Amino acid sequence: MARIALPREAKAGPTKSEVRAVLLGKLDLNAGDHFVEVGACTGAVTIEAARRAGRVTALERKSERLEVARENLGANDTTAEVELRETEAPEGLPEDADALFIGGSRNYEAVLDHAVETGVRRVVMNVSRLEVAGSAVEAFRERDLLSEVVQFQVSHGYELAGATSFDSQNPVYMLVGETSEDGVTDADESAVETEEVSA
Repeated sequence: MARIALPREAKAGPTKSEVRAVLLGKLDLNAGDHFVEVGACTGAVTIEAARRAGRVTALERKSERLEVARENLGANDTTAEVELRETEAPEGLPEDADALFIGGSRNYEAVLDHAVETGVRRVVMNVSRLEVAGSAVEAFRERDLLSEVVQFQVSHGYELAGATSFDSQNPVYMLVGETSEDGVTDADESAVETEEVSA
């Protein structure tokens, strides 16, 4: 698949291509999925998802960033129906998402609550700050969502004195969450089983 074009930048910058590759693998999107992104920024993740999912809804609270995402989206070929919403999550989150990406830490607990309540099957959150990562892991656990935590760091090579050295990017903590196909969490299933045994 062709690399995406990002003719417009935003102050926060896009989710790096290597991080997007891992993210898309964890989301495992298919043509029947409705994917939702919280914090669209440059639209890089939205564009990648719109080449795989059937529908994409991207939320961004800053109008200038939403305009950047809109322009970048227009510079790429995508197959999905895409809706960009200027709003701050959890407001504006759809009720029928199959997969959800949280690209920032603002209001993430309310977003996770919405994901559990509406039965989002796959939830991924990227975090770059250690303290936020710890809190987010607990938030995923409290909602019986957490299935995996991945920490990785990317380094890009550059020429230095006729040889190759590396410039490291900040580490990324990727939290991966899942509910069962019917939207019931593992904890809910355990409760149902306990009730059945007790009856």
